[in-house]
Amino acid sequence: MITEYSSQSDVLDIAQTGAVRQLILNRPAALNAFDLQLQESLRAAVDDAAHDDAVRCVVLTGRGRMFSAGADISLDDLDSGTRLAPRTEEELRMRYNPTVRALRTMDKPVIAAVNGSAVGLGCALAMACDQVVAAESAWFSLAFAKVGLTLDGGASLLIGARIGIGRATRMAMLGTKVDAATARLWGMVDEVVPDDELDAHASALAEALAAGPTAAFAATKRSLNTALLGRLDAAFETEVAGQTSLVDAADFREGVAAFTQRRPPVFTGR
Repeated sequence: MITEYSSQSDVLDIAQTGAVRQLILNRPAALNAFDLQLQESLRAAVDDAAHDDAVRCVVLTGRGRMFSAGADISLDDLDSGTRLAPRTEEELRMRYNPTVRALRTMDKPVIAAVNGSAVGLGCALAMACDQVVAAESAWFSLAFAKVGLTLDGGASLLIGARIGIGRATRMAMLGTKVDAATARLWGMVDEVVPDDELDAHASALAEALAAGPTAAFAATKRSLNTALLGRLDAAFETEVAGQTSLVDAADFREGVAAFTQRRPPVFTGR
């Protein structure tokens, strides 16, 4: 099909083909990590797709070699001398969590086309989608603990709902990297395809869903959300409390420093 509409920005590309809206994370040099601009751009784009009657299916993907490396964190944030907890709480409540909630609850099918690694928030965003299609080279990680943080973006519920508490705990506490084949076996991923077939496969799936009974799909999503993900808002609140208690702690500072310096962190539990 011919692309009927496209919009490009420094951080997010949007394309409309038929009734399919494609949202493409576009910070490849930063591994599609979320800075303030990308946070706000994606939230606005997801909300727009959710309320646009011309959109019957949404595809979320990334440009470059990663789907998303998660939140954009640097030593500059820590060296600024300001407390990060208020900013973190604002970002989670006002940007990250509303975006995840909108993906999960919009009355339209949403597909994650995972073109590379999906880490932290990137993994949570993929798990919020109705179908997850991954390239063979893709992998998934909840790397929060490696920098002294806990889960956010609804990952505590979304990951657990797909793979169970034991595997979710292993990913969350050990930072285990899960390759696409294993993710498919565990139920994190619904399909794995060769890298060069990802775009075409995701597009074909999106077109099939867009041609379906979308009112029935919306009712189905509401039923599944109620039955399986009814405590998503409670999970968001618990994650916000946990994350904001950790971002000003010594372990987080050490975790970011160790990551930047490419050395093992030395955590003290403080």
